[in-house]
Amino acid sequence: MSDNKTQLAVVGAGPGGYAAAFYAADHGMSVTLIDPEPNPGGVCLYRGCIPSKAFLHTAKVLNEAKEAKNFGVEFSEPKIDINKLRSWKEGVVQKLTSGLGILSKQRKVNFIQGRAAFQDSHALKIQMTKGGEEIVNFEYAIIATGSRPMTLPNLSMDSPRLMNSTQGLELNDIPKTLLVVGGGYIGLELGTVYAALGSQVTVVEMTPSLLTGVDRDMTAILERRLRSHFDSILLETKVVSMSQAANGINVHFEGAQVKNKEQEFEKVLVAIGRKPNSSGLGLENTKVQIDQKGFIKINAQRQTTEPNIYSIGDVAGEPMLAHKASHEGRVAVDAIAGKKVAFEPNAIPAVVFTNPEIAWCGITETQAVRENIPFKIAKFPWGASGRATTLDRNDGLTKLILNPETERVLGVGIVGVGAGELIAEGVLAVEMGAVAADIKFSIHPHPTLSETVMESAEAFYGHSTHIYQPKR
Repeated sequence: MSDNKTQLAVVGAGPGGYAAAFYAADHGMSVTLIDPEPNPGGVCLYRGCIPSKAFLHTAKVLNEAKEAKNFGVEFSEPKIDINKLRSWKEGVVQKLTSGLGILSKQRKVNFIQGRAAFQDSHALKIQMTKGGEEIVNFEYAIIATGSRPMTLPNLSMDSPRLMNSTQGLELNDIPKTLLVVGGGYIGLELGTVYAALGSQVTVVEMTPSLLTGVDRDMTAILERRLRSHFDSILLETKVVSMSQAANGINVHFEGAQVKNKEQEFEKVLVAIGRKPNSSGLGLENTKVQIDQKGFIKINAQRQTTEPNIYSIGDVAGEPMLAHKASHEGRVAVDAIAGKKVAFEPNAIPAVVFTNPEIAWCGITETQAVRENIPFKIAKFPWGASGRATTLDRNDGLTKLILNPETERVLGVGIVGVGAGELIAEGVLAVEMGAVAADIKFSIHPHPTLSETVMESAEAFYGHSTHIYQPKR
């Protein structure tokens, strides 16, 4: 067993952990970064955000090829080489994670491959991946251990036909029939991939709508398109039980929409959410506290109840988003450095990378109604967008949530092609305290989808060039 000392130890090298480690190193701290993988990247790069987006791009290409016939271009039936597709995804992951490994070395970050547990509030014991143990003594620590897929007892069985999101991204084969349990963003994204590759996809969701909590006028647009690509979407439906069949999994449903209570699927993908990785860290040897949901308790500086230990990312609370974790990491490092800082964003963007994409930031209409926040809505339908029409994708909507008195932008919601890119303008508007007039008078390029943001603001004032609004 060997031991070393470091000013800052970061446990977990995902988008929160490596962002914090790199930021601290850039500011002159001695940093040790610990993670089980050979390079930084975490779940996001190895088994989440990046591989799923690689496959979603494949799905986008396949769908666009099919739909090109609408404007006179027809392709022959595509041939899918699943081994090459899988290798391409793995190549993307390898390129990005190895790049982070190089950046870690350039910054002189001491990267240790292994699993860490706290011996006390100033020491970590690391079980090295390649064998042996190491002790790291630290002045400060940041816990950034992320999250893992949730499971349900009644949906647990030992079968290679039952997958979680991590296994779904391994893409071992393309099942003829696939049941996706969970109508959240993970289930819908992976369902989109498998449907494009040729699976007959059924999605089951126990609530009345997909993407629970997202504004209904936005999810309705997505749902209409998904119903044309998926075999079935069963809302307000529960999976009661599952059992092994000869060539698949028998699933028993309960719900008003279900005609056949018993159905068989070649494979089942369970995507019902994620839970924080806060166990097995030796936190009982510190003063760090965990709440009832398993999240580590922190303050605005991302400081735990142990003053020299901080926590960021999925393990520290909702929303479980990579970019939120990265920002938290920089806040925590600044706090450790003695700067007056707090994590208090007005807008954390969220993106669902389906087809069409859904993105939002700031206050949603659903939230405003729930919390009795006064608001007005300004909308622009993409049916009136010239650029959306040239793309043959008028299935979109841009809307602004505005303070009725000050006209300040409280939130922005976009559903449509490229919504994930467009939402950045909304984040800037909310964070800068822009009012509707600021967006109205900001000249947007034509013809682009970004114009829909400007024309939403114009519509708020009763005039938008491309939609008619009768005088009241």
